[in-house]
Amino acid sequence: MIVEACGLTKRYGKVTAVDDLSFTVRPGHITGFLGPNGSGKSTTLRLMMGLDHGDGSTLFDGRRLREHAHVTRVVGAHLDAKSFHPGRPARAHLRMLGSEARVGRRRVDEVIDLVGLGDVARGRPRGFSLGMCQRLGLASAILAQPAVLIIDEPANGLDPQSIHWLRDFLTTYAHRGAAVLISSHLLAEMQLMADHLVVIGQGRLIADESMADFVARSARNDVLVRCSNPLVLRSVLAEAGLVVHLEGVDGLAVSGSTTDRIGDLAFQSGVSVREMVSRHASLEQAFLDLTSGVQDFAAGAAPSEGTSA
Repeated sequence: MIVEACGLTKRYGKVTAVDDLSFTVRPGHITGFLGPNGSGKSTTLRLMMGLDHGDGSTLFDGRRLREHAHVTRVVGAHLDAKSFHPGRPARAHLRMLGSEARVGRRRVDEVIDLVGLGDVARGRPRGFSLGMCQRLGLASAILAQPAVLIIDEPANGLDPQSIHWLRDFLTTYAHRGAAVLISSHLLAEMQLMADHLVVIGQGRLIADESMADFVARSARNDVLVRCSNPLVLRSVLAEAGLVVHLEGVDGLAVSGSTTDRIGDLAFQSGVSVREMVSRHASLEQAFLDLTSGVQDFAAGAAPSEGTSA
């Protein structure tokens, strides 16, 4: 099922939180939804689900969500870690949700076991940890086996083993043909999980592209070369139009080229290469590079050494 966000806009008085935002979430992929704090991510997700009023629309296979007969079979959402009655037992909460999609008790028990809540299924969420609440929220989202998952910060409160399980589960869910949209601040985890990114800043679209293409846009992608004569090789590479910086005693950081081309130029110049390795930016580095000018809330510089906190 294809999800199309079309011209989503939300204003609070004179402040525009989401500004004519359009993007597509495709089946079979995990799409990471990123942006600095205050960029409008949560508001966008609420607009997509029809939980907030604004302009624009979101189409699920060409139809608005309310036009589908069974909404929970179309999209499962987990937007708030504690979006359930604190006094209603976990199993009762899931049975209540299952009634809309005509989900039986067997499926409820299956989902409870799947997310690891079997021992506390009769417990009330008021006593749950944040991680347990996250598991109950995920169980609610996947209960009717929807074609689309929309999840906001699913790893908050989870331990490393649970995060690993979550990543594997969502990857498998997407590979079975579902469209999965995830908003998260855990960029290292997002790099392992998502294959496509939608990035916004101040409510506007910054990027809508594959993970590989987004990371490749960072200026921090280069080739490190350690050689016998870095000054000579730097001159040769510069003459060939490459951007070169000295790094360390015998190293060069070369941008805009491949290891093959650099190796050929070094060989032609008679410089012996001791080491050559391609260095790729992380998602965190690329994200910081591309969103540095659109942060509503930016921290000051770190205190210098010797300065009291």
